[in-house]
Amino acid sequence: MPAKILAIEDDPSLNELLEYNLAAAGYGVVTATSAEEGQLLLSEQTFDLLLLDWMLPEMTGIELCGSVRRSGRHASMPILMLTARGDEPDRIRGLTTGADDYVVKPFSVPELLARIKALLRRAAPERINNLLSHGAITLDRDAHRVTRAGREVNLGPTEYKLLETLMETTGRVLSRAQLIDRVWGNTAEIDERTIDVHIGRLRKALIRGEEPDPVRTVRGAGYVLSAD
Repeated sequence: MPAKILAIEDDPSLNELLEYNLAAAGYGVVTATSAEEGQLLLSEQTFDLLLLDWMLPEMTGIELCGSVRRSGRHASMPILMLTARGDEPDRIRGLTTGADDYVVKPFSVPELLARIKALLRRAAPERINNLLSHGAITLDRDAHRVTRAGREVNLGPTEYKLLETLMETTGRVLSRAQLIDRVWGNTAEIDERTIDVHIGRLRKALIRGEEPDPVRTVRGAGYVLSAD
């Protein structure tokens, strides 16, 4: 599953440019045109990286950056500031507030994409790796192929996305709501119990004979990959 990026930029043309180029680079993209809209999205969805304009109406990007860093949910999410301010004091202020990097406008799209990739590689390498492994289970994104102990595992599209998501977050319990967000998208009208059905199908495909169940149910919380 591609890394999911939230871009908060009040210039509609630049927002459109960001959305087009990020999607073309293979990322999942959600855009907002104000800090208020961005805060709402951050409260409802999970993101892997935040692209944040310095000059936003009502609340500056610096203020929003500080708010995100003080929150628990997205405290470790990489933040890349987009700014027309190139002076050193301004750059230092952005970095000390909690931004991980910055790009000065007007910027080169290839440079922006390179900086995004570098931040994701440091923060969540599993989101950009083409080969994921967990115990005896291997998922090859390029070949869209899953194996367990060398055995081919045939999965439907939804079960594949579920496994990919669980392998990206190994050791972390994901709630049914989080799985719906990552697999179907936040706007999907999916009953949370539907997750249980697809998890059952995933288990059936992964387990043969006496092999242990790699998917552990955490009662009242969700699902997590267990040690194989």
